[in-house]
Amino acid sequence: MQKIDKKYVIELSKKKNEPQWMLDFRLKALEAFNSLDYPNFGPELNIDFDAITYYKDNKNAMTDNWDQVEPEIKDTFCDLGVIKAEQEYLYGVTNQYESEVVYHNIKDKDSKVIFTSTDEALKKEPELFKKYFNNLVKYDENKFTALNGAFWSGGSFIYIPKHVKLDRPLQSYFRIDTENLGQFERTIIIVDDYAEVEYIEGCTAKSYSSTSLHAGVVEIYVGKHAKCKYSTIQNWSKDVYNLVTKRAIVEEDGLMQWIDGNIGSQVTMKYPSCILKGDRACGNSISIAYANEGQKLDAGAKMIHLGKNTKSNIVSKSISLNGGLSVYRGTTKISKKAVNSRASVKCDTIILDSKSKSDTFPNNIVENNSSIIEHEATISKVNKEQLFYLMSKGLSEEVAKELLVMGFIKDFKHELPLEYAVELNRLLKSY
Repeated sequence: MQKIDKKYVIELSKKKNEPQWMLDFRLKALEAFNSLDYPNFGPELNIDFDAITYYKDNKNAMTDNWDQVEPEIKDTFCDLGVIKAEQEYLYGVTNQYESEVVYHNIKDKDSKVIFTSTDEALKKEPELFKKYFNNLVKYDENKFTALNGAFWSGGSFIYIPKHVKLDRPLQSYFRIDTENLGQFERTIIIVDDYAEVEYIEGCTAKSYSSTSLHAGVVEIYVGKHAKCKYSTIQNWSKDVYNLVTKRAIVEEDGLMQWIDGNIGSQVTMKYPSCILKGDRACGNSISIAYANEGQKLDAGAKMIHLGKNTKSNIVSKSISLNGGLSVYRGTTKISKKAVNSRASVKCDTIILDSKSKSDTFPNNIVENNSSIIEHEATISKVNKEQLFYLMSKGLSEEVAKELLVMGFIKDFKHELPLEYAVELNRLLKSY
């Protein structure tokens, strides 16, 4: 057990050989964590912070050679398909095991693209790092951004130079294998003007009887005429609290796309956000929440329109079964100066039995007369006629429901890379 006090934070920063300003930041974040309350919305949180392990290092330093990774860790990532994916279609990968990145590689090491762990970026790109760190997501926004600020470790740091358009995705994979572990990665992505990147994130954990905690922070900067696509398939085990803050700011004519899949975890609170700062900036979010027995998935998206002629689109798909609870919670705000802007919100829910629940909590605000927000929401149970038709063709009720679910989320699967769409099918069948 690790006591989360000032002494521990000082020891952690010293162990990481960080500059004084980072230690000062961590201590301010710890103070904020101790003073802030739980969020006043969403699922009930019962976390024993004294039982969490806040940092677990690895025996070896980060490497770009799989042969230098501990065999047990390498086998874990191999079983997850990470190594095969890197070899076949990725431009670069970062793999985090517990609290540290253990493996990192990029295909073209001579390019001006920066893709490394966030810890390494602090050391090797100090000015760029300091410019963007804690700039978009402030440490004292809520109890869990403060917790991340105090104990952050690992995560990805990406800089895509002007006019560089990567033809293959970058990927990070986060794995928890230790009981009661807290994982607090910090990811920063900067996509400079006229540049493009696709980033894929995967998350898994072993299952234990006690609670683990994942409290990540993601900050994304999308430049003028730039594009960023961020895809996540979160498959944490059902003993994990997944409490994440993700936010992007989009400049003139830029595009940010969130593709967000929530399959695992005991409790999820996650609302990927776009601040559409520049004129004609666009933000899209398409997500699924698949809540099974014992799961409370509180997810959605936020779109804040500041620039003129901005556009946003939110599509949320929720599935509840075996007593699970899925919730859409989102905010769309078109500010007074964001004239001639347009936003669309569509929330679709399917409930597979009488024990399950689904709720929708939209917050739509328009502050000028030339803009429009469209909102559509549907909640339905399994169509008995469709179910009967499929079963009349010889399918079992379980397989028939599976087909209906797959059809329900087809729009989401369409946005995923092929390998991840196949993996999503496998995960849903295993549930």
